[in-house]
Amino acid sequence: MKSSPPVETRTASPDYLRVLRTFVVNSLVREMQFRGNFVIELLTHGFWFTMQVVLFRVIFGNVNSVNGWSRGEYFGFMATAMILNALMETFFVPNLASLSEMVRTGGLDFALLKPIDTQFLVSFEKLDLGAFFQLLLPGGLLGYSLMQTGHVPGLGDVALYLALLFFSVAIYYSLMLIFASTSVWLGRNQGLYEFWFYITIFARYPRDIYRGSVAADALRFGFSFVLPILLVVTVPAQVIVGKAFEPRFVLVLGGAAVVSLVLSRWVFHRALRAYGSASS
Repeated sequence: MKSSPPVETRTASPDYLRVLRTFVVNSLVREMQFRGNFVIELLTHGFWFTMQVVLFRVIFGNVNSVNGWSRGEYFGFMATAMILNALMETFFVPNLASLSEMVRTGGLDFALLKPIDTQFLVSFEKLDLGAFFQLLLPGGLLGYSLMQTGHVPGLGDVALYLALLFFSVAIYYSLMLIFASTSVWLGRNQGLYEFWFYITIFARYPRDIYRGSVAADALRFGFSFVLPILLVVTVPAQVIVGKAFEPRFVLVLGGAAVVSLVLSRWVFHRALRAYGSASS
């Protein structure tokens, strides 16, 4: 007989900032227990970053621009993409990637019994601090790109850039949470989880390159207005490097972030209601 899922127990509203600080401290302790692995992770990220920069320096040694993006502007785009990926890898990838395992082994039972919002817990409990320190490299690359373009962003540009990054992280996170939540129904959802990475590959290149054929135009429209993957990096990068952008895309990103957060929370809670614990 199917057993009932554990009842979510909630007491007084917890101090979420304090809980998040605890998660950070616990993650730091885990990293320091395996210092060698932490150093290797930093070196690996550094090697990958260096290869990416060298590759595009070679490319721009032969061309002046790529679909209207100069070398300095494109490096700003690369830096923005790397910052976005580093934020995802720091906060959400370590947690949501293990959600299906929690469902399979019954670890989700214990999360449901804790006096804190379950979505918050399964999203932030483990942080990858190695990925967080990776932010230093694209931050330096972004500064280099601004030197190359000669653009000095104002406070308004910086504020809009940070807001757009938040919207982009929200969209990425929501997609990952939706795919991770399907593990309640599918048991193992590795294929769907990998599909998240396949979708986000499109964001690694500026929206402007998707043109020239009917298929490219259809892809550019669908991934701009239906699922705005092509905007999550392109629009923030345009803002920070001073490149012309369409203001409507700011509204599209903001609206998509709100809708995706609401939708992903709804899907997650539907999954919790369908969860019958590991013993079912």
